[in-house]
Amino acid sequence: MSELHFDYVVIGGGSGGLASAQRAADYGAKVALIEQGRLGGTCVNVGCVPKKIMWSAAQVAGQLHDLSGMGFKIEGIDHDFAELVERREAYIRRLNGIYANNLAKRNIQVFEGTGQFHGSAAVRVGDQVINAPHILIATGSYPLWPTIEGASLGITSDGFFALKSRPRRVAIVGSGYIAVEIAGVLRELGVDVHLCIRRSQILREFDGMLGEALLVEMEAAGIQIHREFIPEKVTQEDGNATKQLSAQNGEVITELDEVIWAIGREGLSQTLNLQAVGLKADDRGFIKTDAYQNTATQGVYAVGDVTGQLQLTPVAIAAGRRLSDRLFNGQTDRCLNYENVPTVVFSHPPIGTVGISEDDARRRFGDDVKIYKASFVPMVYALSTRKIKVHMKLVCVGPEERVIGVHLIGHSSDEILQGFAVAVKMGARKKDLDDTVAIHPTIAEELVTMR
Repeated sequence: MSELHFDYVVIGGGSGGLASAQRAADYGAKVALIEQGRLGGTCVNVGCVPKKIMWSAAQVAGQLHDLSGMGFKIEGIDHDFAELVERREAYIRRLNGIYANNLAKRNIQVFEGTGQFHGSAAVRVGDQVINAPHILIATGSYPLWPTIEGASLGITSDGFFALKSRPRRVAIVGSGYIAVEIAGVLRELGVDVHLCIRRSQILREFDGMLGEALLVEMEAAGIQIHREFIPEKVTQEDGNATKQLSAQNGEVITELDEVIWAIGREGLSQTLNLQAVGLKADDRGFIKTDAYQNTATQGVYAVGDVTGQLQLTPVAIAAGRRLSDRLFNGQTDRCLNYENVPTVVFSHPPIGTVGISEDDARRRFGDDVKIYKASFVPMVYALSTRKIKVHMKLVCVGPEERVIGVHLIGHSSDEILQGFAVAVKMGARKKDLDDTVAIHPTIAEELVTMR
């Protein structure tokens, strides 16, 4: 067994690991990166990137539906799902290669395999032991499977991205952002979609307006919502290609091509041999860190999904870069502020949100909270048969009406949010929005004209 020595070892070649490794190398550190799969991690291979490509295709399908209202005659258009997937995967392979080239340019040595802690300051991969004073855990997360009869007859979000042909009829189990995103994509591409949720609402971790409005639009689009649906088993008769999903309340959904589990994610930490460095993950595989990404063991750090904090690609990237700023560039106080992080749900229609929800604000600030709302059909649907509303909410607090939450659902919410997230981060007041001249006619102007 050979031993190698580096300044920094990064376990995981996803968004956070890559960002931290490259920033450290830019500062002159000798860096090793260990990855057991394709470079880019979840985001590039089975997450953000393929999701956005599928979402964009689904958006085009919806736009084609609306064109007749503007005088276009659209006939005989077909969609080749298999070609879409083939082109998507080719694009991802190019990204994998770009990541590899970027690492090579910085002289970062890549080790293919599973990294395991080997003593107090070393990681083993294959028959090699890599020693370093700084070791980063950036292994990400993976989708959960339910523990019910026939669960393996279904697929997770990873399996969704492995589909080569368009299913005819699917049931999606889950109420979070992954579930609603997959449901919207498949429905816009012509699939008979059933969304099965344990309670009566979706996106419960977001402001209530967003989930309520999205449910209305999903049902209007033809998605069948099964509320109070707790899965009990999945069955498939011999010789029958389709499956059926049964709930504890006796409800059964039959003739399903696919059952898709979107019930959460767990930290990928089980293979790390954490006990070798005195660490232990929680019951969902997540590794606790402090504000500086330090774990309980000196010299061992964690960023990204494996920490269980805000499982978003830009968060992992920002945390990873700040960690390297601190470790290798003397920026001793450099760390990520996890407050007021904007995020988008690529549902149909999309959602943008930053800051805290109305309910959370009222719990924290009571009567000091003031809410401003707007709801309207944007001009993009003026001539179409579909009338998909935009809903907006500003959450303000105190006599100065500082804006502590911006919540949007509707056309272009994903693009509108970024600039307003800057305003929230800077402590903007309602008066600052009011004093900004509106851009007319746009959707975004409503955020500076609310009364």
